[in-house]
Parts: sequence; structure tokens; C-alpha cells
Amino acid sequence: MNINGNMYRDMVISAACSLENNKETVNNLNVFPVPDGDTGINMSLTMSGVRGEFKNFEGNLSETAHKAANLMLRGARGNSGVILSLFFRGISKAWKNCEEADMADVVRGFKRGVSEAYKAVMNPTEGTILTVMRVMAETAEQALNDGVIVDMNALFAFMLASAKETLDKTPEMLPVLKQAGVVDSGGYGFVTALEGIVAAIEGNPIIAVETVKSTSSAANFETFNTDDIKFAYCTECIVTKSEKYQGEETAGALHKYIGGMGDSVVFVDDAEIIKLHVHTNEPGKVITEALKYGSLYTVKIENMKEQHSNLSEGAAEAPEAAVEEAPKGPVEITKKYGFVAVSMGDGFKALFEDLGVDVVVTGGQTMNPSTEDILSAVESTPAEIVFVLPNNKNIMMVSEQAAKVAEDREVVVLGTVSVPEGISAMLAFDPDVEKDDNVSAMKEAIGLVTTLSVTYAVRDTEIGDTQIREGETLGLVNGKIKCSHFNRVQCIRDLLENVETEDAVAVAVYYGEDADEDQANDISEILSAKYPDAEVMVINGGQPVYSYVISIE
Repeated sequence: MNINGNMYRDMVISAACSLENNKETVNNLNVFPVPDGDTGINMSLTMSGVRGEFKNFEGNLSETAHKAANLMLRGARGNSGVILSLFFRGISKAWKNCEEADMADVVRGFKRGVSEAYKAVMNPTEGTILTVMRVMAETAEQALNDGVIVDMNALFAFMLASAKETLDKTPEMLPVLKQAGVVDSGGYGFVTALEGIVAAIEGNPIIAVETVKSTSSAANFETFNTDDIKFAYCTECIVTKSEKYQGEETAGALHKYIGGMGDSVVFVDDAEIIKLHVHTNEPGKVITEALKYGSLYTVKIENMKEQHSNLSEGAAEAPEAAVEEAPKGPVEITKKYGFVAVSMGDGFKALFEDLGVDVVVTGGQTMNPSTEDILSAVESTPAEIVFVLPNNKNIMMVSEQAAKVAEDREVVVLGTVSVPEGISAMLAFDPDVEKDDNVSAMKEAIGLVTTLSVTYAVRDTEIGDTQIREGETLGLVNGKIKCSHFNRVQCIRDLLENVETEDAVAVAVYYGEDADEDQANDISEILSAKYPDAEVMVINGGQPVYSYVISIE
């Protein structure tokens, strides 16, 4: 049996479904370089494009492999996702002009895939997804040459067994894995994809299901410390090459430059695009240098120290669907001013709409919308000037990128890093004054807000010198952990001791989906005693993750 275009299409789709079904298991294994818990999601999203219209694609093996590789490269997210996409890109290069692939072609394709993946990583680390890929391809080639493998089914079964064996050895290669008691998450994700491929070869392709529970134990993060993170910002972008740089491997100088800016470098220099990933302390310089080679297609910058801290803020579990889609395509402009706001919770959404927001994008701390999501919301706002309220510092960059590429509208991104700041900005808006006056007034209102938030720890961990136990309530002031307690009300009492605001005129208690109005009223009485001259309101925000969000102005 040889592999033709339709068979390869089914193999790749089955691999994507296998990853989708097991992404939570992969997430729970994530431990290196920082415990950000999103490896499974990144790998699944990388392959998600092939689970759509690709299922109807018809072509020979070369055409199908090329189409699959392009879909994955455009959709690649995170370090492991990029490596996975490059593996399939290498296969497509090896099979260029091929109608079908025999066993020798398969081994050649997989070896080329490993080569492409390694080329993008400046300093490969043994014990990761790369090791699992490489040993699998090398042992398969040796077995084929020795005559041990007699047919296509046996070849893929051998490769899967080899990958699993190497995966089991990764804790001995990386001490951080052994310390946490897990195998490499990216390697596990690759084995998961390979299981999907083998299932398709055997005639039983995997189908994606709605909800699948994790089947593994989560990594133990108790001994991790954010001070150990040398480079704080995970920086990724895709650059659409300008005409000057069209062609493969034309951006060697950029590759060399980012190699000196940090670690965990992954670099793809394709004919039409550049895709880069680096952990650095100067993300702005990386993006500026990348812009010399063309225009930005996507940008993502994440603070890894904040990601680590979020594990103790109840934000370790990423959602199944990150964003509620806004209407697609631009609409006719019918007014001068419009608003786009990002928030979570039905109560917050209704409040923003009551305040005049045109489009509310569902997102926040654990749900980061993309540049395309923000742009779509802007284009569906019928206004000449659109104010964007990110309401979270991790959404600021994508909002600014959306502002740059938006057409037919002027987009102003306000620096709101919490929902209470966004609400205060809306209350300060005056439709009868000029844009600059509104910007000044809204920024002034934002600066007067102190945001308290109450969540819970999902596991035992250590933040600095603070030992936090699973199940404890955590109190934060403007995003920083200030106290922990097993009693919510007592946690808020402790939290108020860390608030510098002496005099307040307005206080709002927004209770979340896991809180109740009676307790929220009890908390409002505590706040009334603290701020006797302030009006204290209790509002159902309906937000997940955070039991209470409290605004003090």
C-alpha cells in the first residue's frame, strides 16, 4: 500500500482530531520552559485548520501535503506548535511533485520533517518534542534498511512504538521533567498526533469529540519560582515578506539578530513569510527588527512571569473557545463615535452594552482574543472613530495591531487593564466633545481606579516567598497577589489592608458565577465601613475565574 493524496489528507485530519481530543492532557503535562499550561491548546490550534474545509480537498500527494503544511504554518501557535507545523512542512518539501509515497518516501519525508524542525531551533534541548521526532525517524530508517519492516502498516506501528519509547525517557534527559514527575508535553502531543495518523492508516481515523477529560496527572509546580525566568516575554510574530525578501532563507540576518536577544528561538524563513518565536526581555526591538522584512501578519507577546503567577490565580485552565465571534466584514458608518470592549461574564457584557459599547468581545485573562477578532469587532462598529477597551494587559498588543490595519475608521486603543477601568472610561465619555478631549477625560478616569480581584489557587505553589495551598482564596490589587486565605470574606478584609486608596467616592462589587448576592452584600458592608463617604453598589458580573472584582474610585 502506498500513500496517496486522499489517504494523507485523512491521516492529517485524524492527527488533528487526536490532538483536539487530548489537548487538556497535554496541557497538564506542560512544564518547560515555564508552566503556562497551553501546549496542548497551541498544538491543537496549529492543526485546527485541517479539520475544516480541508476534508473536502482533492489533489495528489504533493498538492495535499503542501496545502496541509500551509494551513498549519499559518495557524501555528507556541513553540511546540511551530515545531509541529515545521515537521509537516518538511514532509511536504520531501514529497514535492510526488503522486504517491512508498515506505522509503515516508521515511525520507519524516526525516526531512525532523530536519526542518531542528533548523528553526537555535539551541535544541534533548528531552523535548525534537528528540522524540528525531529518534523516531532515525530508528525507522534503520529498521527499513535492515529489512525488519515489510509493509506500510508495520512501518507506522514501528514509528509510533519508537516515539512512545523515547517519550518515556524524556524525564531522564530533562531534570525539570523528572522533578515535576511528567514526560515532555510537546513530545506527548507529537505522539498523540502520530496515534491519529496510525489510526487512519489502519482504517479507523479518529473523530474529534466535544468534551474529553484529561487522563494524566498535572505537573507539580510547587517548587517553581518566577525569579528563575531569565527572559520574561514570549514573543511571536508572522511577517509577510516584502517583495525585496521574497524567497526561502532570505532573512538570515534577522535569525542571527533574534538569536542574540534571548532563548527558546524558533525561526521559519519561508518563501512568502517569516515566523519567529523567542523568549526575550526586549520584545519591542524584536518586532521592530522583523518589520524591516515586511508587514506584520500576526503578533503575540506574553509575560511568562505573569503566566506563572496566573496558575495561583485560578487561570491555569484555558477555555475551549476563546472568543465570541463578532460579525464579519465592515459595516456602513452611521455615527462619529463607537466602542469595542473585551470582557467575560453576561453581567459585564450587559453593563457595557447599557453604557453604549457597540461590540463586546468575549475574552480576558484566560481568553485572549486574536488581532483578527478585535479587527472584526472594529469593522462591525458603524463609527468614524472607534475606541477599543482591552481591559487586560495581555490584550493590549493585539488591540494595537488591529488599530494599525483597520481601514476606513480611526481606532483609538485606551490603556484599560481591567474591566472596572473600562467601565470608568465609558462613564467619562461625552458624545458632544472632540476626540482628544474624550481621550483625556477617559484616561483621567482610568487612572483613578483601583481594582481588587478575588480568585482561588488551583494547586499548591510558591510565588516568591509566599506558600500558597490548593483551594485557598487569593486576593489581588491591580493584578498583584497580596494575600491568601481559606475564607473569602477574611481574604477581602486582608486585601483592603493592602489598598492605598484612603478616600473613595464610588465602590462597586461585581460578583462572579461561583459567588452569590448574599455574600456580596456582606462584602459591601465591609467596604461601606472602610469608605463611609462612598456609594457602594453590588452588581452581578457573571465573570468566571474571579469570584469578586471590586472597583474603588
